[in-house]
Amino acid sequence: MNSSRMKTTALCLLLFLLTGILNACGDASNGYTAQSLREAHNTQNTWLQMNQLADSLNLRLVSRKNLIQMGYTDPIFEVTAGRKEALSFGKQVMLPDAPIRHDGWVYISPRSAEALLQTSIQRDEATGKVSVSSLEQAHGGSGATEIESESESDTGQIRILSLPSDRSEMVSYAKRFLGVPYEFGAGDYSTSKTFDCSSFTQHIYDHFGVDLPRLARDQAQRGSAVSRSSLKAGDLIFFTVPGRFSSDKIPGHVGMYIGDGKFIHTWGDPGVQISPLDSGYWNEQILSMRRI
Repeated sequence: MNSSRMKTTALCLLLFLLTGILNACGDASNGYTAQSLREAHNTQNTWLQMNQLADSLNLRLVSRKNLIQMGYTDPIFEVTAGRKEALSFGKQVMLPDAPIRHDGWVYISPRSAEALLQTSIQRDEATGKVSVSSLEQAHGGSGATEIESESESDTGQIRILSLPSDRSEMVSYAKRFLGVPYEFGAGDYSTSKTFDCSSFTQHIYDHFGVDLPRLARDQAQRGSAVSRSSLKAGDLIFFTVPGRFSSDKIPGHVGMYIGDGKFIHTWGDPGVQISPLDSGYWNEQILSMRRI
């Protein structure tokens, strides 16, 4: 009798221990344990922290709850934890796997990262370093956004309603925003009360009935090229951001010419500001000038 009770007690203890072990394993697999997080369809590929991708490409990254934005002076990529829908180079794409949030960080599977960046990715499992092919090769062949010659013109889907013949009206309107804070990935000004470089030029042109794309690189494909000698107030000036792309062919910053050798733009502190075009830092970074 005592022997039977002892066997029953031992069996119960064994079942209790096994249940605890199985539950612990279940918790680990459902909790996505940080760097050991594995892609469901390829257990050899560790999921990547979005910050790692940003660092590997020298991109600016901003996190707003589950939303991650990456870019230079404006957001080129956007992903949201738990959603497969994303933005890549300003266009909507569908990722193979939805990014996830774990311990305050957002992670993305390697194949989703490749779909987002439109390039190939390698990760050194020993060091954890991420190697990403150059973005200009991934998006647009040899140089992604190629700037047209001065004789070429493409107005795209521009909706011209009331662009003033006297461009001084545009300049006066733009100057109203001097000192407005810069914010990478700024939302609509009516609610955010901030700008990044391309949302600022987009806002100015929208006020005068002209639709511009959200990103500087896309704005640079609108209108027609002009030379420095024929530059007029209201023309857009596009700049390269050294070190971002090996070819320096992709616009990383945009401002609007206001005359007298100056342009208005937003870049860090103090936000919207006026800078000289023919001297100083920005003079050496001019990529193209375009009239919309």
